[in-house]
Amino acid sequence: MPTAVQIAERAGYSVRSIFERFPDLMALRIAATDYALAQAAALAPARNVDGDRQTRLESQTATRGQTCERGVALWRVLTNFQEESEELRLRVRRARDATIARLELMYKPELSVLAEDDRRQILIALEALTDHESWARMREQHGLPFEEAQAVWVYAIDRLLPPTPTAG
Repeated sequence: MPTAVQIAERAGYSVRSIFERFPDLMALRIAATDYALAQAAALAPARNVDGDRQTRLESQTATRGQTCERGVALWRVLTNFQEESEELRLRVRRARDATIARLELMYKPELSVLAEDDRRQILIALEALTDHESWARMREQHGLPFEEAQAVWVYAIDRLLPPTPTAG
C-alpha cells in the first residue's frame, strides 16, 4: 500500500491537498475503489449475450480477462484492507455479486436447465475460477500470455457448464 507521500507525488499534489479532500487514507481507498469499479463496469459491457456457446465463452472470458488485467493491483489492496473497513468489505461483496450476475447473464441458457442448488454451486465455482487472483496466477506465476490464460478459462468454464439446451 502506497504511503500518503507516494500517493501525493504520483497525483501531483501535496500531502496536505490529499488530506483536504479525504479525511484519511481509508476514505481515499474507498473513493479509489468506487472509481475503479465504475470504470470497470463502463469498460466491460456484456457482449454477445445472445451468441452461441463458444462465442459467449470467448466474449465473457476476454472481457473478464481485460478487467482483471486492469484491476488486479487495486483488487489486491481492496481485499487486503477489507477487514479494516465495512465499506471496503461491502465493495468486495458488490464486485463479486456483479461478477456472478454477469456469469448468470452470459450463461443463462446452460444455467436454466439446472436445479436452484446446482445453479448456485456452479455460479460460486465460476466466480472463484474467474477471480482476479486466478487471472493473476495464470499470468504471473505460470507466465501465460493473455490468449492462453483466456483459453484456460474457456476450457474450464465449458466443462463446468451443462450442455446448451437445444431450441425447440
